[in-house]
Amino acid sequence: MNDNAMQDTAATKTPWHLWVVGILGLLWISVGVADFVVAQTKNAAWMAGLTEDQRQFFQALPTWTVASWAIAVFGGLAGMLLILFRSKLAVPAFAASLLGFLATAFQNYGLSNAWEVMGVGAAIFTGVIFAVAIFSLAYAFKMAKVGVLR
Repeated sequence: MNDNAMQDTAATKTPWHLWVVGILGLLWISVGVADFVVAQTKNAAWMAGLTEDQRQFFQALPTWTVASWAIAVFGGLAGMLLILFRSKLAVPAFAASLLGFLATAFQNYGLSNAWEVMGVGAAIFTGVIFAVAIFSLAYAFKMAKVGVLR
């Protein structure tokens, strides 16, 4: 076997960490998808856990923010599924997810009063979401570059 064939075989072998990242990531993003769905359907149990100001905040979200939020969570879901299927399409899915997240965060914290309504804990959690989104995109890019994602 020549060196190129050996490199191709080694590069396409699925590393153990892909399964860990993919499964944990799928669990993580599923929470985001569920949160989006219950917010948009105005689930009674979810709404009961909010203050009146928080309910008004979510009901007043502009349509473009709801759309960017949907892109963020469903792009992340698609990205994690594509990671598990070893598809390089995970990269653009995570890129779209990150852009959707940034647009949503800009509306919530730049153009709106999320700091006041949602509190510091929500702002910290937004930072965690950002870190996971960056990691997911970087991981998919790296796995595509080394040939694990096809």
